[in-house]
Amino acid sequence: MIRSKKMLATGLATAVSAVGLVGALAAPASAAGSVDCRGWVHAVDSDMGVAGCTNNTDRSVQFRVEVVCGLAPDVHGDWVTLNPGQYSESRATCGALSSGVGGVGWSIQ
Repeated sequence: MIRSKKMLATGLATAVSAVGLVGALAAPASAAGSVDCRGWVHAVDSDMGVAGCTNNTDRSVQFRVEVVCGLAPDVHGDWVTLNPGQYSESRATCGALSSGVGGVGWSIQ
């Protein structure tokens, strides 16, 4: 599952979430002044969700992955700080009683 979302630099102080559904596919968007993110289920560990973001703005931003975990409580990854031009990933793993990742999204602040 891969999900993409483009966030404009204005209003980044407000946390924004986007949740993708398993099997959804969208082309990555990129433009100056945006934070471009994709979310997916890990290729080997179906209990792990990953969000990768690139900061195309002129200021530092933070993001984290938000994972929907089926029968177990939803989880989120650590906040990751991105300086302008940087790419990084945030990961989170569903608990032992999970039925697997049901969706992957992210929050940006």
